[in-house]
Amino acid sequence: MLKLDQKLIRDLYHMKGQVLAIMVVIAAGVATFVMSMCAYHSLQQSKEAFYRDYRFADLFSQTRRSPTAIVPRIKEIDGVAAVETRLVFDVLLDVPEMSEPATARLISVPDSGESLLNKVYISRGRMIEPLRTGEVVVSEVFADAHGFVAGDQVRAIINGKRQTLKIVGVALSPEYVMQIQPGSIMPDHKRFGIFWMNERDLEAAFDMSGAFNGITLKLAYGSHPDQVIDHLDRLLEPYGSVGGYGRSEQLSHQYLSDELKQLRSTAIMAPVIFLSVASFLLNIVVSRIISQQREQIAALKAFGYTDYEVGLHYLNLVLIISLSGTIMGTGFGLWMASGMTSMYGEFYKFPTLSFRIDGMAIAVSFLLTTAAACLGTWISVGRAIRLAPAEAMRPEPPPSFKPTMVERLIPRERLPAEMRMIVRNIARKPFKASLSVLGIAMAAAVMVLGNFSLDAMNYMMDFQFRKAQRQDLTVTFFEPATASVMYELSQLDGVLASETMRSVATRIHFQNRSRRIGLLGIEPNPQLYRLLDKQERVVPVPEFGIMLNTKLASLLDVERGEFVTIEVLEEKRPTLIVEVTALVEEYAGLNAYMNKQQMHAMLKESSVASGAFLKVDTNRIDELFHQLELRPGVASVTIKDAVLDSFRDTVAENILMMRSFIIFFAAVIAIGVVYNSARITLSERSRDLATMRVVGFTRREVSMMLLGEITLFTLAAIPLGCLIGYGLAALMASGLDTDNYRIPLVISGNTYALAAGVVIVATFLSALVVQRRIARLDLVGVLKTRD
Repeated sequence: MLKLDQKLIRDLYHMKGQVLAIMVVIAAGVATFVMSMCAYHSLQQSKEAFYRDYRFADLFSQTRRSPTAIVPRIKEIDGVAAVETRLVFDVLLDVPEMSEPATARLISVPDSGESLLNKVYISRGRMIEPLRTGEVVVSEVFADAHGFVAGDQVRAIINGKRQTLKIVGVALSPEYVMQIQPGSIMPDHKRFGIFWMNERDLEAAFDMSGAFNGITLKLAYGSHPDQVIDHLDRLLEPYGSVGGYGRSEQLSHQYLSDELKQLRSTAIMAPVIFLSVASFLLNIVVSRIISQQREQIAALKAFGYTDYEVGLHYLNLVLIISLSGTIMGTGFGLWMASGMTSMYGEFYKFPTLSFRIDGMAIAVSFLLTTAAACLGTWISVGRAIRLAPAEAMRPEPPPSFKPTMVERLIPRERLPAEMRMIVRNIARKPFKASLSVLGIAMAAAVMVLGNFSLDAMNYMMDFQFRKAQRQDLTVTFFEPATASVMYELSQLDGVLASETMRSVATRIHFQNRSRRIGLLGIEPNPQLYRLLDKQERVVPVPEFGIMLNTKLASLLDVERGEFVTIEVLEEKRPTLIVEVTALVEEYAGLNAYMNKQQMHAMLKESSVASGAFLKVDTNRIDELFHQLELRPGVASVTIKDAVLDSFRDTVAENILMMRSFIIFFAAVIAIGVVYNSARITLSERSRDLATMRVVGFTRREVSMMLLGEITLFTLAAIPLGCLIGYGLAALMASGLDTDNYRIPLVISGNTYALAAGVVIVATFLSALVVQRRIARLDLVGVLKTRD
C-alpha cells in the first residue's frame, strides 16, 4: 500500500465522526433525488404502458343526443384514426351499507363486449356477455371500498326506475386511473363508481336507440388536435355538444400529470439544497485539514512527492466521502422509492404498477455528488498544491486580537474574559463564522420547508371547506330544475337552509388565451357558498360582470376591469363580452362566477337551477338522503365531510410521507453541520484550550470558550434559517402549483418553533460530544506541538 494511501486511511479514521456526518448529508440529497426519479420513472412507465395497451383516447366530447348516422362524417375528419361512440349517464345507487346515496357513472360497452378505445382491463371476474341483461362490470376502487365481488347485486335508479344490477367483474380503465367525480377535487371511492354496462341495456333504459351522447377519438400521428376539435364541434353542435377536449383536460390524466410534475420538482429542489450543504461542509473540513497539515504537506514535498500527487491525495479524501455518501443515499433512496411506488398503487390504478430502478438517475446522482464535492473543495486543494515546502514549514501568522467593535460598545467590566475571547475569535475570521452560521441556517430552513406542507394543507382545508364553502350537501340535477322543484327541495325534512346555483359549460377567451371551464351562477348574497379574497374577506357578488379565481385570471393574464369573451357551450350557445369585476381566492380548480340572475338573462331562460347547496340537520340526514333518492331528477349528492375525509386519505397521506422524509433529512443536516463546526473548531483551537487549562482556567470556563461560540452561531442562524425557509417554501409552492389545486404560502408559528427546537437540540447533542472530548483533552500531547 502506498504511503499516501496509509495517510489517507489514518486521516479518515481520526475524523470519522465528521466524515459520517458529511456522508449522511450527501446521502439525504441523493436519497431524495433517487426516490423522486425512480418513483417518477415507475409511474411514467406504467402510465405509458396502460395508455398504449388499452388504447386511451386522445379526444373526448359529450352531447345531448346525436344520431349514429353522423359517425361516418366524423371518421372523415383529417387526422382521425379511430372513432367510438358510447352512452354515458350518471345515476344514483342504493348501496345497502350506506345511508347516503352513491353516484354511478354508467358507460356503455359495445355488443361485441370489448371497446375499441378506452378498453377495460378485467382484474377479477369476467366481462359482461352481450346477450345478458342487467350485468355490469364495476371499477376496482369502488368495488374494494364496498367489498363487492362477482355475483353481488346493487340497485340503481336509472331514468327514474329502480333496477337491480348484477356485478360480474371488477375492472380498470385508462380513462379512470384516478377516479374523480366531475365537479369534485378529490376522489371519493365509496360514493362515486364507474359501471360498464351492455349498450342495449342503456339504450332501452334511456330511449337512446340509434343515438349516442359520448364520443372518443384516436388521432393519427402528426395530426393537429385543435383542428380536429374545431371540426368535431361544428358537426356535433346541432346535437347539444358541450365542446370537445383533449387529454390535457381529461380529469384523471390531469391529476396524474400533476403528480409527475411535482415529483420532478422535488427531484430538482431537494438535492440542490442537500448537496449545497454537503459541498459547504466538505470545503470547510478539507480547508481546515490542509491548514492543520501544513507541516505534513511540506514534508511530503520535501521527500519528493509532486504537486499532482499531493493534490490527488486530498481529492481522494473528498471523493471517498462523496462516493460513500452517494452509495448510502442510493440504497436508502431505492428503498423509499419502492415504498412510494406502493403508496401510489393505492391512488392510481394500473394493471401493474411495479417499482422500476432508474439507472440514469443513479448515474446522474454519482456525477452530481462528485461534481459538488470537487467544486466545493477545489480552492482548498489548489492551495495545498501551491504550498511551497519552505513556506509550509513556517506556522501561519498569528491572528490579530485587537479589541473589536463589541468590546468598544460594551464596558469591559460587563464583558467576561471568556466572552471577549469568543468575540475576538469570531471577528478575526468573519468569513468562516458566516459560513458556519449559513450552514446551521440551512438546517433550520429545510425543517421549515418540511413542515410547511402540513401548515398549507390545514389552511387550505379550513379556507376552502369551512370558511368559503359552508354547505353540508351539494345536490345536482340531470336537467335544470324549475323554481317549484327548488322550493320543494328547500322544504324537505332536515333542510335548514338552501341556495340555488346554475352551472353551464363555457369557454372563456382573453386575447389569444382560452380555457374550458364551468361557469357557476350563484345568488347575490350567498351564505353557504361564499367567495373570499386572499385576506379571507367576503367578496360580494356583483350585479353585472364575471368573477374569476386568481389562478384562472393568471392563466388568462387578465386583470380586474378588463373584458373577456364568454362562449357558452350549451343550449342556444350565446357568446358575450363581459367585464371582470372581481377576483376571488381559491385553492382548487379553475372557476368563474356570475350573478345567477345575470346568467338567466344571458341564457335567455327562466329562473332554473342546476343544483343547490344545503345546510342540513345532522340528526335527520338519513331521512333526507332517503327522500333525495326518491326524486328521479337528482343526479348526484356530494357530502362535504366525505370530500374532506377523502382529501385526508389521499393528498394528506402523500404530503405527510414527504414531510416525514424532509424533517428527518433536516435533522440530519442540523446535526451534521453543528457537529462538524464544533469538531473542527475544537481541532483548530485544541492548543489554545490546553494552554488555558494549564494556566488555571477551569474545565467549565474552557468549555464555554468553545461551546459559547457554537451557541452564538446557532442563535444567529435560527432567524436567518427561518427567512431562508420561507423563501424555499415559496419556491416549492410555486413548483407545486397546478390547475387542479394550489398550495397556499402559509407557515405557522409552530413550524418556526419546531425548526428552532431541532437546531437547538442538535446543538445541545453536539455540545455534549464536544464537551466529552474537551474533558479528555491530552494537555501534554497538545502542548508538545511546535509553534
